[in-house]
Amino acid sequence: MTIALAAPHHAAVEAGRSAIAAGGNALDAALAAAAMLTVVYPHQCAVGGDLIALVRRPDGSTVAVVAAGTAPAAIADVAASWTEVPRAGAGSVTVPGMFAGWQAIAALGAVLPLARALEEAAVAAEDGTTVSAGLARALVSRADAILADPGLREVFTRDGALLGEGDALVQPALARSLRRMAADPHDFYAGEIARSLVATLRADGGTHTVDDFAGYRPEVTAALTRVIGDAAYSVAPPPSVGAILVGVAAARERKPGAAELLEASVLGVQARGAHLGDPAAGPVDVEAMLALDARPFRGPREPRPQGDTAAVVAIDDDGYAVTIVQSVYQTFGSGLLDPATGILLHNRGGAFSIDPASPAAIRPGARPPHTLAPAIVDRGELTVVAGCQGGRAQPWILAQLLPDATDPAVDLDELLGRPRWVIGDRDLGHDRLTLVTEPGVGFDVIERAGALGLGVAAFPGPADEAGHVQLVRRVGDAGVRDAASDPRADGVAVLVPAS
Repeated sequence: MTIALAAPHHAAVEAGRSAIAAGGNALDAALAAAAMLTVVYPHQCAVGGDLIALVRRPDGSTVAVVAAGTAPAAIADVAASWTEVPRAGAGSVTVPGMFAGWQAIAALGAVLPLARALEEAAVAAEDGTTVSAGLARALVSRADAILADPGLREVFTRDGALLGEGDALVQPALARSLRRMAADPHDFYAGEIARSLVATLRADGGTHTVDDFAGYRPEVTAALTRVIGDAAYSVAPPPSVGAILVGVAAARERKPGAAELLEASVLGVQARGAHLGDPAAGPVDVEAMLALDARPFRGPREPRPQGDTAAVVAIDDDGYAVTIVQSVYQTFGSGLLDPATGILLHNRGGAFSIDPASPAAIRPGARPPHTLAPAIVDRGELTVVAGCQGGRAQPWILAQLLPDATDPAVDLDELLGRPRWVIGDRDLGHDRLTLVTEPGVGFDVIERAGALGLGVAAFPGPADEAGHVQLVRRVGDAGVRDAASDPRADGVAVLVPAS
């Protein structure tokens, strides 16, 4: 058997290799990589964040694990006085769903104990890892937040200066927490870790309680699947933005062409704001999102989430496949790192709206709209598993890639190296909806942007904001075929023979 694995950091891939050598399948490899990423890529994902995943099982079923965190029960007590949802600090923190998500994924078919992955990550945190180029860029981009928070300052500075590329990153408190989670999985949500995180949040003005943590459960449900042409797209249901990806991909199928895809993506921006929310907290019109129905538009203006996310994808010859997309939302999340546990907390709650008529309205126990959009696409006997970092641009990034990824003649490395474009506003640093292109994007796209009234800007070269995409592919009886990791990140893709 062969297992394909891709992740945005070499240490994560090595952790996956270790799991495979120990007899693990694709789920074990992905979970080991995901745990390691919280140590080596903390600006993008941390145990104090969320994840959304898809798991394909040997019987052909595809399950979504929606480990999106919930707002505190007492959030209304403070939200009534807000003019907008905080973008950082305790007010932006929902109960972290990531660890519960890992547990749910493991329960769907992993053969190794999750404790093994946690222990390997703990060893790396304790012994120290090397600051990557991506992490170094992120530290500079949020230097003020790093220096302002005692927990972040302790971990990411040395003698008052930010760590730089190649420096040692040592996280002893995080190592202790990972070992506690390995020894007692309940500790994160109902034990010492939960109490410490709640204390840090309440000291910053949060309304979180241990009961909020203890009551958290991830959603494990059937994937949302739609056939587009001769391909079946499987995504996670709301509050994931996956339905918008399917809607944009369907529009591209009806009207092929890069300019037409841009036009569909503009509708996707509007439809996301008009309809995406938590079905457990209020009505969500999934069919309107699939149809890119853009009215009425009530979306919140969200913070810029550069560097927010890390994706791990894996597939094996036994029929297991998984895409895990995990996140702290904005770079270094809320800007709060609990010194006692070493755990960085995300700011996913910054995506809520204070407008009570919005589907993203902040409510006790609600999950905010999520940018995370894992996808599995089947075309005949070919299966592509995809995960993407890219903030709110994930649907249009993936829609530029997935149709060609399902062509077995297309080289995945070449595909990921092609120039891309994204659209956004505040999330890309602009005051209105803007097309931003990498060098080499066709003039037809730029021209259509002008006709649609979009702003137009350009990256000087390949850009993090254009996404870090991870892909693996399997072709029927030929088994696992190939894997690719985005050249914009620090990642690696491998094919590993399993014992």
